[in-house]
Amino acid sequence: MDDASTLRVIVQPPAPAGGRRVRVDGTVLGIAYGPADVREFLRRAGADPDQVDLDGPGIEWRGGGPDVWSLPGGAA
Repeated sequence: MDDASTLRVIVQPPAPAGGRRVRVDGTVLGIAYGPADVREFLRRAGADPDQVDLDGPGIEWRGGGPDVWSLPGGAA
């Protein structure tokens, strides 16, 4: 697999304690604390990390895009 386009990738909103849950094809792969974690989860799911576009349409970001890692005004 060359990119994340064939995977259904959902990055959940930031949690109060920090991090964002990452789901690929309905399976939770873990909690990401930054873009590098998302890339690593996608690599483990079979995507080529060099081809993953975190800003592209293949990833559904909920509660903010790839630059949001904490709740507004939160300490996370």
